[in-house]
Amino acid sequence: MKTEILILPGYGNSDSKHWQSLWEVNNPNFKRVNQTSWEQPICSDWIANLEEHVKQASSEVKIVAHSLGCLLLAQWAAQTDLKIAGALLVAVPDPDGKNFPQQTLGFSPITKTTFDFPSILVASSNDPYSSMIFSKACANNWGCRLIELGDYGHINSSSGLDDWQQGLEIITDL
Repeated sequence: MKTEILILPGYGNSDSKHWQSLWEVNNPNFKRVNQTSWEQPICSDWIANLEEHVKQASSEVKIVAHSLGCLLLAQWAAQTDLKIAGALLVAVPDPDGKNFPQQTLGFSPITKTTFDFPSILVASSNDPYSSMIFSKACANNWGCRLIELGDYGHINSSSGLDDWQQGLEIITDL
């Protein structure tokens, strides 16, 4: 069975040099979930949009979430009856952290509901939007396997990962 990979970027969307964008360009089964407002995200709107994308998928679905997209995925998973095959969550931001965008609405408090699908959470030890303690707590609450990547900042286009082959292998094997 063919797998459709839904890409959930975070606040501000993923730029053209971000690994999520490079994956989308190079893989026809990767599809970005575009949001109506990247700069003033409303969680309930983002959840409704994700729900529609999963409903419309013509094959099994895996999700690749980055940053705020991870919080979206967690909130969606706690509410939906739809099933997915798995998820990769990268650089989960702490909504109570000092660098978290204040323009967001409804992404906190974070759900502690365990996912009913296989999942892997990848975290960086020097993420300006999170901490390893926070990432470990999220992984534990959601039932994710945790991969500590090392010092890669927010694991975005500034991290020097280019098309991040290791991450692509993780979602493919999940």
